[in-house]
Amino acid sequence: MILPIYIYGSSVLKKETEEIDSSYPELQTFIADMFETMAQSDGIGLAAPQVGKSIRLFVIDASTFADKKPELENYRKTFINPVILERAGEITCYNEGCLSFPKLHEDVYRESRVRVEYFDENFEKHDEWFDGIVARIIQHEYDHLEGKLFVERLSAIRRRLIASKLKRIAKGNFSASYKTKL
Repeated sequence: MILPIYIYGSSVLKKETEEIDSSYPELQTFIADMFETMAQSDGIGLAAPQVGKSIRLFVIDASTFADKKPELENYRKTFINPVILERAGEITCYNEGCLSFPKLHEDVYRESRVRVEYFDENFEKHDEWFDGIVARIIQHEYDHLEGKLFVERLSAIRRRLIASKLKRIAKGNFSASYKTKL
């Protein structure tokens, strides 16, 4: 089922999320719905708060980057109760977007490697290092679980420059090719 994406200004995007366990109601259905919603929205990552749930869960699909990194073909992962244990590597810049900010893209600086402890969709525990674009996607989605939005990683000057765009988005003055909720 395609879920609506909550848009900037929605209070659920600013809340810290709560851990879940394997008894979370209809967890597998929810994860499948998140992957379906992300794909329909042309996203590469989607966090539970973006679909109105304040739980520590996100999904990623880095397959889009398989043309440059063949190892990312069919690269889809679920992260439940993730914790970033370490950030390392050089700080790199990438022009990020977010489904909760339709048609807004900004340069964001992040570490190039992260070590994450998480549970997968079968509640098997993992402790792994990720690098490159996958590390970036993870950090972006992880921020959602912490109630932090990618625009908060911009300089104060850059935030002032896009303030009118943000106000328009929060007021519903935007277009998106996917289902949204204010």
